Amino acid sequence: MDPLDAVWHFGNLFLPAWGVAALMALALKLIWRETVAGMRWRTLAVWGGLGGTMGIAAALMLTGRDGTMAGYGLMLLGVTAAQWGVSYKR
Repeated sequence: MDPLDAVWHFGNLFLPAWGVAALMALALKLIWRETVAGMRWRTLAVWGGLGGTMGIAAALMLTGRDGTMAGYGLMLLGVTAAQWGVSYKR
């Protein structure tokens, strides 16, 4: 595997977490406008992406493979918990 393949490999490993985090941040801003009115969209997306990345990394360590339903469940749990924590402490 050359360096470019490695970049694509790791990018595609973590892309679902960041995509879901961005969509959930958008949904938060649209649905709960008053609750997260003072928060920036980027803040919600970054914290959700970091939580999802940690969920994918934990799933990879627990199951030893990528793409399992448990892994995607942990990713969603990480995104949701991170965005909830950031919006709750406000």
